[in-house]
Amino acid sequence: MKLLTHNMLSSNIKGVTAGYPLLIEPQITTTTEVPINPNFLRHIFPKLDYSALVAAAKTLGFSDLPETAGVSDLEDEGFLKRFHHALLELKLEEGALVCPESGRRFMVSKGIPNMLLHEDEV
Repeated sequence: MKLLTHNMLSSNIKGVTAGYPLLIEPQITTTTEVPINPNFLRHIFPKLDYSALVAAAKTLGFSDLPETAGVSDLEDEGFLKRFHHALLELKLEEGALVCPESGRRFMVSKGIPNMLLHEDEV
């Protein structure tokens, strides 16, 4: 699961109001080279929760992103490469996503998060 996907997921358990961002419990992580697309990065940046991305990247062992960033930072080639790496090249292969409110663990297997709810959670 790429951190782009993680940034879009939240816990939808009945009664949970603070189910975002999901915490990451990594077991196996990988890095895969992906061609950089600066236009995509500039387009997606305003739609992301940047602080959640920074925290998730740190959990996966990548701490090269600045704590805060703005649209003007997307003109810096170095920042753009680090942002691209965190968002699209880091991948959680095995582990879990944890709801910050309920503690419910959603398993990630072969890079796919299982976000299905139990009957009592719907």
